[in-house]
Amino acid sequence: MRSLLEGTLAPTNESVETHIARCLGCRACETVCPSGVPYGHLLEATRATLAQHRPIPRIARVILAVFRRRSLLSLAMFGGRVMRATGAARLMSRLPGRIGFAMAMLSSTGRASEEHDGNYLPRGNGMRGNVALLTGCVMEGLFADTNGATERTLAVNDYVVARPGDQVCCGALHAHSGDDEGARNLARANVAAFEREPSDYICVNAAGCGAMMKEYGQLLADDPEWRDRAAAVSARVRDVSELLSAAGPKRGGAVSMRVAYDAPCHLLHAQRISSPPLDVLRSIPELELVPLNESDVCCGSAGIYNLVEPETSDVVLDRKLGNIEKANADVIATGNPGCLMQIGAGLVRAGSRTSTVHPVELLDRSYRRATRGTDVGTGGKK
Repeated sequence: MRSLLEGTLAPTNESVETHIARCLGCRACETVCPSGVPYGHLLEATRATLAQHRPIPRIARVILAVFRRRSLLSLAMFGGRVMRATGAARLMSRLPGRIGFAMAMLSSTGRASEEHDGNYLPRGNGMRGNVALLTGCVMEGLFADTNGATERTLAVNDYVVARPGDQVCCGALHAHSGDDEGARNLARANVAAFEREPSDYICVNAAGCGAMMKEYGQLLADDPEWRDRAAAVSARVRDVSELLSAAGPKRGGAVSMRVAYDAPCHLLHAQRISSPPLDVLRSIPELELVPLNESDVCCGSAGIYNLVEPETSDVVLDRKLGNIEKANADVIATGNPGCLMQIGAGLVRAGSRTSTVHPVELLDRSYRRATRGTDVGTGGKK
């Protein structure tokens, strides 16, 4: 990276492209670096430099173009839901190559969800403040139940939740891929959208999106018109686990299952959030939290890395799946859609009984079960 900046190494050098392209961008090196080198920022800047000399891979360009346009994104997500609902995605998951893997990712979404009881009305006094929810692209498109669970669990824990309009993609995929201008344009749109919602916090339930939004100030630091506004929005961003952990969270009903937690890289390494997701899971009565070896190691998703660098991604995923098999858990809980789908796809193709779930879905399940016989937050009988 330094040689590129100083001009002693050409951006067209094949070895440069190989090393930079194959990096997962998991940012685990930042966690252990004694000098605090912001490797993630440097990697994204270097990929943007390389993109000026070599085109971003075609599949990445197509995906980034779709995520820049809400109409195309809505259409793509609708098509995905149809394929999931009809079972076409599960059938096509048997195909070889990336198409089969992408279909396995799609078919894995929603596997561990539990039907929502329409009579369940979350209770809370709103004393903890107002929260604006980033609904997200993939989260709202394929994990709408998780967004609903996020709203309900926050309401139980005394937050008032709103969904600001005019939200767009957070820009994380674009920044990771070297499309820095696309990332900045999306960031500006979101800054404007969340400025119009004067909330105490901006809640994000996708680790990659949260990391991106927390870095809007840095992303737009060279834009005099937007840098202060971006920094102000970034300062309000919290992962959902941070908000729930700050509230306790309140206890609900029993959920008897073995759960292993896998830490999303952009939650653990980029945002440095480790305890809050575990606080959420440990608050659930009768839930057995089992250890997962190398839970702090990347699963190989890394945004769209699994589609542009499939060979390396598969090697990383295979190691993760081996550790999951040894854990013998009913579900793997993780707070990022890419991780949910990457691990989920691996489990689907392996024919495993284990599935993936977002931690807030398990807490939501606990609260719903509490309403059938106990008071949420007390653990006592009605």
